[in-house]
Amino acid sequence: MAKPITAFTCTACGASHRKWSGRCEACGAWNTIIEEAPLSQGPGRGLGTLKGKAIPLSGLATQEAPPPRAQSRIAEFDRVLGGGLVPGSAILVGGDPGIGKSTLLLQAAAAFARAGQQAVYISGEEASAQVRMRAQRLGLGDAPVQLGAETALRDILTTLDAERPDVAIIDSIQTLWSDQIEAAPGSVAQVRASAHELVTFAKRRGTAIILVGHVTKEGQIAGPRVVEHMVDTVLYFEGERGHQFRILRAHKNRFGPADEIGVFEMTGGGLSEVTNPSALFLSERGQPHAGSAVFAGIEGTRPVLTEVQALVAPSTLASPRRTVVGLDSGRVSTILAVLEARCAVPFAGLDVFLNVAGGMRVHEPAADLAIAAALLSAREDVALPADTVLFGEISLSGALRPVSQAENRLKEATKLGFSRAILPAATKVEGVSGMRVDRVSDLTSFVGETFGAG
Repeated sequence: MAKPITAFTCTACGASHRKWSGRCEACGAWNTIIEEAPLSQGPGRGLGTLKGKAIPLSGLATQEAPPPRAQSRIAEFDRVLGGGLVPGSAILVGGDPGIGKSTLLLQAAAAFARAGQQAVYISGEEASAQVRMRAQRLGLGDAPVQLGAETALRDILTTLDAERPDVAIIDSIQTLWSDQIEAAPGSVAQVRASAHELVTFAKRRGTAIILVGHVTKEGQIAGPRVVEHMVDTVLYFEGERGHQFRILRAHKNRFGPADEIGVFEMTGGGLSEVTNPSALFLSERGQPHAGSAVFAGIEGTRPVLTEVQALVAPSTLASPRRTVVGLDSGRVSTILAVLEARCAVPFAGLDVFLNVAGGMRVHEPAADLAIAAALLSAREDVALPADTVLFGEISLSGALRPVSQAENRLKEATKLGFSRAILPAATKVEGVSGMRVDRVSDLTSFVGETFGAG
């Protein structure tokens, strides 16, 4: 009797291996390889001599119109999707527990339904009564959304095939199970098979599928990374529990720009969209104080102004603390090293705390100059002028490198009442009315001109 064929799969990246090992060669993770039965017991070598049918091929030139998009009339949600929901697309939404994923998608389902789209909401984590209670609390009880509570993949696909909705929301992919897979719901095999079947159904029937995914402690969507490759769009719902702001960010989008963001505010009546994020993030800034710098950044296709806050205090520890919230800690360490090596500004024996106000997360290298300015302002206890914005990338040599879309950054700053900008000397900027532009070639010059040192 032939021995059953088994496979070894990495739970972190989904890579397959011939045998078990302690470390995955594909992603480098430790103790993530598990043994599981394969989805197919086909022949061991090749496809044999049986030929398939030829598929039709076509050229790149086409007269087809772009696919129509369904508008939810939630401007921030439509912006992140690239202008609306494309029929037959598959979207994966992830975020921390309790951040508001179900609330946002229930509001989106109601908005699509009220706009004339047939919307189905399938809940695998909550009972129908719980979803109805949330809808009543959000004032969506009269929305024509069809609601169901089920985790069996076969039953869900049968229902969707019979109803043929325009939009289907599955909350969440980790709760679904297929009767063809001998594994628990949430396992690698179940998540991969469920995602594949739902994405295939979306392409075949033209139904837009929105999947909710759990996240790991590192903030990434749980399960095999192959799920992110299957779908057309990957959205992350970000935010801090202590702040009322929530940010929907597109990490992947085949129908629009990546890194686009939509800003929402959590209220008692649900999530309300924020049309001017810059004004909201700077609304509580108040009088200028030491350790504060305003960064003019670009998120997706629009400029967003945020406040970078720094605190530098003497440390009693052998290794001073470096606490960073909303920024890349590795980038901050690099900027501290450049300040010490190139500008002779020591931070040894000092605790450093950095934060981006409002719960915003900034990943752009253009924030380097604003970070350095906030650190220097906190260390020297000198406040920067309240009407000043900064942006620029710092190289390891201490030089300031130009960044893109400088004019859009300055125009947004002008709208909010800022009249002075400090930026790299090589930045190409046409005249922006009402804005004084100070160009700086390197970090040493910036320290000397702004803080009288260097």
